[in-house]
Amino acid sequence: MAPRILLARHGQTEWSLSGKHTGRTDVPLLKEGRRGAELLGERLRRAPLYGLPGVEVRTSPLARARETCEIAGFGDRVELWDTLMEWDYGAYEGMTPEEIRTDRPDWLIWRDGVPRGETIAEVAARADEVVAWARSADRDVLVFAHGHILRSIGARWLGLDLGFAARIRLNPTSLSALGWAYGEPAIETWNDCGHLAA
Repeated sequence: MAPRILLARHGQTEWSLSGKHTGRTDVPLLKEGRRGAELLGERLRRAPLYGLPGVEVRTSPLARARETCEIAGFGDRVELWDTLMEWDYGAYEGMTPEEIRTDRPDWLIWRDGVPRGETIAEVAARADEVVAWARSADRDVLVFAHGHILRSIGARWLGLDLGFAARIRLNPTSLSALGWAYGEPAIETWNDCGHLAA
């Protein structure tokens, strides 16, 4: 079996709702985010996934990802992994893109990065580490993490520059799957939020 990686973004927080860059600030889930995590867990337990027996599970140690993982029902078999933490936004932590663009009108994180935070190359290296781990054995993996690092993993799974991540949105409590097609890395599903309509 060729390994596949399932990506679960954490549930809604006050900062994700308002569009603030939430890197290392430990913002808790909203009630809506906790409900989304419950619905995600129900989906992962239904056919065709059946609770993902044998899957290896890792989560960002930040509370919003860890809590999403626990509520979804994977807290008893998860390993915390700092590599899955969100981008360190440095001086832009807690700011919305609109606020940043008052000083830098054409700013794009995927091209321009952030001052006094992680570089694009550093984020790409962390994403590459996750991809290498996911491909290291014949088993599926499930990760709970954050929007920008998960989008980065998506780009790097495909062998593309991090700039590609600008073109693949990812909503809170979404589920995505990266796998293979004709022997090449492929997106199986992306930003699937069908479970939230339940």
